[in-house]
Amino acid sequence: MKIAVAGATGRIGSQLTALARKEGHEVVEIARETGFDLLSPDSGLEAALAGVEAVVDVTACPLDQAAIFFPTVARNIGSAASAAGVRRTVVLSIVGVDRSPDYDYYVAKLAQETAYRGTAPGVVVLRATQFLDFAQQMLEWNTQDGVAHIIDVPTQPVATGEIVEVLFEIATGVIEGDTDLAGPQRVNLVDQVRRLVERTGQDVRVEAVEAPASLTAGSMLPGDGALVRGQGWDEWLEAQA
Repeated sequence: MKIAVAGATGRIGSQLTALARKEGHEVVEIARETGFDLLSPDSGLEAALAGVEAVVDVTACPLDQAAIFFPTVARNIGSAASAAGVRRTVVLSIVGVDRSPDYDYYVAKLAQETAYRGTAPGVVVLRATQFLDFAQQMLEWNTQDGVAHIIDVPTQPVATGEIVEVLFEIATGVIEGDTDLAGPQRVNLVDQVRRLVERTGQDVRVEAVEAPASLTAGSMLPGDGALVRGQGWDEWLEAQA
């Protein structure tokens, strides 16, 4: 197949690109680094998607840009994919975006899904839970003067490699239809961060802070019908150097 990956140079996109090529597929890398401005409808997307059978969007952006970035990029890619005759559009989203009207980033991701469904051909959405190293990221982002302020929420994180595998299976038609994906272990985010601090010996005090009500109530957790794949967080932590 000829597969296009939007966000091809990012964390998920680079893994997906490598996997697709390893399996013998041709990959079109769509990213700012390869000459595309996805916020512009005139960035050459339609020409780039000529002959592409599936386009996969794994783009990301900072929270303060999400409300504009996600739906705009979705409309631009979706319209170009339709014009180019692409058969399938795969979108990486997040578990809980439809249950979190009080969290702006999730609202933006839901708007992305909606924009794709209104413009793109053969839309399939993969909603994944947080990455296994989300707790590490939260520790880095939210520590100041020796104190880490961490939202007190339940999570069920999944390995990025599992996300990449499922995206590939959807793009190639092995999996059909919208899918939720999670890891096997449910764990509180504050507890994760405290264990990371203990394991690494950092002089950081972890304080729980209030999260948006929907996240506190469990909107980040998968439903009963989700795919459950990969290692749990405890296993992942033990494997870290």
